[in-house]
Amino acid sequence: MPRQKVEFTNAEGHTLAGALELPDSGTPKAFALFAHCFTCGKDVIAATRIARTLADQGIAVLRFDFTGLGSSEGDFANTTFSSNVSDLEAAAKFLGEEHQAPALLIGHSLGGAAVLAVARRLKSVQAVVTIAAPASPKHVEHLFADQACDIRQEGRAPVTIAGRTFELGAELLEDLENWPLEETVGALRKPLLIFHSPVDQVVNVDEAAKIFQAAKHPKSFVSLDDADHLLSDQSDADYVALTLAAWASRYLKLEPVKAQSHDRPSVEAGEVLITEQDAHFLRGLYTADHQWQADEPKDKGGSNEGPNPYDLLLMSLGACTSMTLRMYINHKKLPVENLEVRLRHERVHAEDCQDCEAKDGMISEIHRELRYDGSLSDEQHQRLLDIADKCPVHKTLKGEIRILTRSPFVAS
Repeated sequence: MPRQKVEFTNAEGHTLAGALELPDSGTPKAFALFAHCFTCGKDVIAATRIARTLADQGIAVLRFDFTGLGSSEGDFANTTFSSNVSDLEAAAKFLGEEHQAPALLIGHSLGGAAVLAVARRLKSVQAVVTIAAPASPKHVEHLFADQACDIRQEGRAPVTIAGRTFELGAELLEDLENWPLEETVGALRKPLLIFHSPVDQVVNVDEAAKIFQAAKHPKSFVSLDDADHLLSDQSDADYVALTLAAWASRYLKLEPVKAQSHDRPSVEAGEVLITEQDAHFLRGLYTADHQWQADEPKDKGGSNEGPNPYDLLLMSLGACTSMTLRMYINHKKLPVENLEVRLRHERVHAEDCQDCEAKDGMISEIHRELRYDGSLSDEQHQRLLDIADKCPVHKTLKGEIRILTRSPFVAS
C-alpha cells in the first residue's frame, strides 16, 4: 500500500501534516511514531528511508512536521521543546483514534530527546529508539549561541541553521532550561535502543553515553561507525531501520492489527471505490482485494503521491493490451519476449483528424506503441497490431459508453 498523506490537529488548534508509511501488503504488525530533528521536517532523508524500510518489515510509521515546519500550520518562532512534546502526544492520539496507538517511538537528533520526554506519558509505547540524540534538549543552543542574547533581548531573532534561516523565540530558550532529561531517562522504565555515530559533528557521541548511563536496563547501544548526523548515506539509514526492527521484535507485541472500516473500506466484487485522502487531489482507490492511490502533480495543486486519472486510464488500456497480446502470443507459440506497451494521451483539434467523425472542438488521441523482441514475419507483426485493438478495454473505449450517476440524497 502506498504512503498515505494525513492531517491532524494539535493542542493549539493547528493542523499538522504527516505521512503514514504502511506495509505494501497485509495489516501492520505494529505502529511507530517518528520525530524528526530540529528545524528538519517529515521528509528529511533519514525519516523517509527508515519509515519505508520499517514498513517493508511490517511496521507502519507516522512521520509528521512539527508546528511551523514543512506543511504544518503555526509559527515556528512560537514553538518550544514543550510544544514538540505536545505535538507528539497529538500524533499518538491521532494514531490511536484512526489506526492503533504507537507501540514504538523513534526520535532523530532533538526528536530523540522529545520521544524520551514523552514516552512515559504514552501507555501504548513498549519501546523507544533514539538516533544521534542529545542527552538534553538544551544541547541545541550551540546551533545559535551567537544569537542567544539577541533572541532574549528582542523576544525573537533570525538564526541560520544548515543554510536555512528561521526565527526563534525567547520562549524556546526558557523552555530548554526546564527539561532535566537525564532524570527523565532514568525514570523511563522502557526498553531503549540508542544509535549514534562516533564521528557525528552535530551531536557528539558523548551525548549518547550520557543517555546510556542514565537509562535503566533493558538498554542497548549501536555505533554507526562513519555515518553523518543526518544519515544521508542510504546504507546507514537502511542499517538503522533493519537493526531497529530486529531489536524491537523482542519487545513489541507484533500481533496483526485489525483493519478498521476507514482503513480498508468494504468493496463488493466487481465494484471500485474512490475515497478522499485529503482536501486537494489525493484519492484512495479500492477494489475488493486491492488498493492504490491517485493524485495530481505538485504543479497542478496536488502532492504527487500517485498517478493522475489520465495516467490510470492509460495504464488500464496498456495493461489490458499487454495481457491480450500475451494470451495470443502464448496460444500461437510465437517467439516474443520483453513485451512493452507505451501509451500517451493528447488533446488535439478535431479538424486535424482525417478519420474522426467530430469536425469541431478538441478530441482525445491516445498513442499506443508496442515493443518486443522476437523474429516475426511482417504478417505476424501486423497480426499483433490487430490483436492489440481487440483488448476488452480498447473495445470499451471505442464503443458506446453510458455513465449513469446517482446520489442517495437526490430524488430520482
